[in-house]
Amino acid sequence: MISVPDEYQFSQKHLLGLADYSRDDIAYVLNQAERFREVLDRPVPKIPTLRDKTIVNLFYENSTRTRMSFELAQRRMGADVVNFSASASSVSKGESLRDTIQNIDSMKMDMVVVRHKSPGVAHYLTRCVDAAILNAGDGAHEHPTQALLDMFTLQQKMGSLEGLKVAIIGDIAHSRVVRSDIIGLQKMGAEVTICGPSTFMPLFPETLGAHVSYHLEETLGWADVAIALRIQMERQSDVPSRIPSLGEYHQEYGIKMEHLEMFPDLKIMHPGPINRGVELQDAVADSDRAFILDQVTNGVAVRMAVLYLLSGSIEAESSSRGTASERPSN
Repeated sequence: MISVPDEYQFSQKHLLGLADYSRDDIAYVLNQAERFREVLDRPVPKIPTLRDKTIVNLFYENSTRTRMSFELAQRRMGADVVNFSASASSVSKGESLRDTIQNIDSMKMDMVVVRHKSPGVAHYLTRCVDAAILNAGDGAHEHPTQALLDMFTLQQKMGSLEGLKVAIIGDIAHSRVVRSDIIGLQKMGAEVTICGPSTFMPLFPETLGAHVSYHLEETLGWADVAIALRIQMERQSDVPSRIPSLGEYHQEYGIKMEHLEMFPDLKIMHPGPINRGVELQDAVADSDRAFILDQVTNGVAVRMAVLYLLSGSIEAESSSRGTASERPSN
């Protein structure tokens, strides 16, 4: 558990990005995630903490891990779950985002999990509805639950975030994960270096607040953990003008077994989906030095913790409306 002040109280209504969360907020979420991770190891990994809540998953972009992880977290906590897909909705008939969310809100939803291609959509929705809003990724802006599960996995595997050296390697310019990771890791005392070709860096990479490198081996030698990012093909139409080929990118910036042999203490992470043979060699992704599947499992626990905290369950506990069987054990 990460220490937080005795007088601390979690008071966030939404999770729009980690820029809005303090160090204590993040620590408290990670501590709650530890309790929910224990729930997942039970023979029946369910806890009816959200049985009186209705949650809509509002996904305007494709997703596998994030959508399934949120839905599994919601169902394991007893929530009523409504899944929304833009391609199978009135969005295809021209309905605006504002009209969509206000119609959904009129059906008395308690929480909305939203993924959208446009940065700032989660913030916008807070002005349209009263429900708690959880950002599941807004364009290339933020992906806060991914950063939280990354930090939870690092804490679980490495023991502490304080002083940890984390390298984030790949398509920095178009990644929403990198922004949330940098914000969260630095608030928790870790050092972060971003590394990639100059064509995959933002115009002013130093404004992200991390060290900047263009040399893979030098960066891997510095790092305790390397988080590899895929090339965001869907956010750019000019990939061929940015790199000669995917093969050459792999040669210059792909993490290979020779790197694990060169740096025997280095650990590997990836937010998924992996483009094998591009950012990671097959053997690296499947090695016991990779925490990738741990990230997936921990993602469910982290999202359970966030849903729990934003649902108002703490207030429900304080007014004695919950029972001990409905809460993760301390």
